[in-house]
Amino acid sequence: LFYNGHRIKDFPYHLCPVTTKIMESVPIAGRIAGFNRQQPQSGIPLHSDGNNMWLTCQMGIKVPPTITNEAGEDVPSAHIRVGPETRHWEEGQCLLYDTTYEHETFNAHPTDERVVLHVDFFNTLKMTPLEIKVLQYIYDMREQFMKAEGVAKVGAQVL
Repeated sequence: LFYNGHRIKDFPYHLCPVTTKIMESVPIAGRIAGFNRQQPQSGIPLHSDGNNMWLTCQMGIKVPPTITNEAGEDVPSAHIRVGPETRHWEEGQCLLYDTTYEHETFNAHPTDERVVLHVDFFNTLKMTPLEIKVLQYIYDMREQFMKAEGVAKVGAQVL
């Protein structure tokens, strides 16, 4: 939906007008706000974002059903681990976490994907309003520089 606090060119906003309106009303950070999909039997490896600038909120949009483990128990099929804590998404519920801590995800379901609304916010618990304003400026200048240099995208994100 958004990259560096701006709408993404050619995104089909008409498919999610309520979400778009909400996202335009909150202070989106300098990274992303959008829908993240995780394919069945896949994960995001353990990593840390290496700074305390961000808080990430993920709301379950489509959460795969439970699966049966080796002990014959029904268990949630998709999880996120942040530090020592493991949590499971629920549709319509939010998880908030600090990407400073090592984190990883996995979707163990054999056929169903996991979809979340992912929003990165500046960490207002650790940053002053001036620090946030400076970082917004830096991210905006970075994006302008990359466009001027002809960089069309960063990772999978089209600028």
